Amino acid sequence: MTDVQITDDELFELEMLLEEQKIDILKDGLINLSADTNPNYQFLYTSLKNQVRDKRGELINNSVAGCILEGSSRSGKTWSGIDFIIWLCTHVEKNCTILVVRETFASFSETLYDDFKRRMDDFGLPHPFESAQIVKQIRIGYNKIKFVGCDKVGKKHGAGSDYVFFNEIMHIPEAVFNQLKMRCRKFWWADYNPSFTDHWVFNKVEPRPDVGFLRTTFRDNQHISPSERNEILGLEPWLPDSYTITNEGEVWYLGKPVDDKNQPPKHPTNWESGTADEYEWRVYGLGLRGSMKGAVIKQMFFIEEWPDIAHTFANDFGFTNDPNALVKYAEDDENIWFEVKGYEPLDTSEKLNDLFFENGIIKNKSDKVIDGELITCDSSDKYTSENKGAVEMVKALRKLNWNVKKVKKTKSVMYWLTSMKKKKIHCVMDKEKLWKHAKKERENYKFKQVQGIFINQPIDKHNHIIDAVRYGHIAHNSPTEVMGTEKTVAEMGVVW
Repeated sequence: MTDVQITDDELFELEMLLEEQKIDILKDGLINLSADTNPNYQFLYTSLKNQVRDKRGELINNSVAGCILEGSSRSGKTWSGIDFIIWLCTHVEKNCTILVVRETFASFSETLYDDFKRRMDDFGLPHPFESAQIVKQIRIGYNKIKFVGCDKVGKKHGAGSDYVFFNEIMHIPEAVFNQLKMRCRKFWWADYNPSFTDHWVFNKVEPRPDVGFLRTTFRDNQHISPSERNEILGLEPWLPDSYTITNEGEVWYLGKPVDDKNQPPKHPTNWESGTADEYEWRVYGLGLRGSMKGAVIKQMFFIEEWPDIAHTFANDFGFTNDPNALVKYAEDDENIWFEVKGYEPLDTSEKLNDLFFENGIIKNKSDKVIDGELITCDSSDKYTSENKGAVEMVKALRKLNWNVKKVKKTKSVMYWLTSMKKKKIHCVMDKEKLWKHAKKERENYKFKQVQGIFINQPIDKHNHIIDAVRYGHIAHNSPTEVMGTEKTVAEMGVVW
């Protein structure tokens, strides 16, 4: 028997045939869904397929205009989005425009360029990612895929698109989302790891009847590598199967939500190896909402009654989109107390005047006698528009005989936040339940991250009540930092 010799050309041809067969299987998988198809891709595929429009182009019969993909790390959300784009360009459209949107244009080079490169290589599609460091647009056939950073959104991106993919929408401004969605002609979708407990996506987008919603975890990804799977499993802080996940996305143990006092048995291996992390597991393992890692204010105690102590008031202005936060404030050597008295945008001094009256704040008896209760306010005019700036608002309120003072900002935000955190911070729960806004701010007011590392600088979001509390703290501890204040809080003789 003679050994069969395969030439290099024949070997190369065999490799090419195997590669083509692999690509054919992938392409076939885009239209013939199976048990191995990632649920995120199935959801996008069926949502668009099930769209029904009337003669005017309006969606009918419970059709959805877009989809939200919420899930843990490595659940296949982003890769499913790329596969969905490839399906659109190879099976559905001949000449369409697809926008892929991220927080900044520079952030594409961190992960998404590589994801597109790898997936387009898998499908044998040409691309520029091998050589180009900056890619603004690619083509699949005559279809255009444009990469858009929110920091670069302008008129050129406002002309309209057929499809929009909002990648990691937690970090995309609501205004940008609304602008691009409004100009999207056919379908949009968004994905994210749920690293916040409160977000405009949860409140304004997800509940809409024309928006589909799907939550997945890494367990739904059939193609996750063993090393990636083990890396995520190493985060689990509790003994597997000792707890349950409710439909509302809460972790329960012994019939109650898991908290500091009600904890399932610890995962022996992960705690011993030092990899267990409750926050990371909730978000990146279970795909649940919860932002505690990186929180600026880690502890806030919620109580029912005020202590017997003199108080003042503090206010953080909010004119249009941001809420105006008014708090009642008190402090001693070891504690801080506050109660939320208002939390909604107020764009005129007349509206603030009404809010102060409603809360029984005592104003000055005349424009010549400053004897009213102190209201310490923001002094920033970075959002000034006509008469809506902080300085203009303070002037108007003084004319109405309110004892309103502006804080000086000679010391940093972190200086005063650090000073506050040396004491126990108590939020008094009110009947209108405005205290829940304080709870959300505590959970979502976070430090900035640089390459995954938290730095000692807070993000200027989810901090309206906390800012008002900070102004009260400044007034109590450094009256010279409050412009126009000649007496300390203790000397002002607060009337109850």
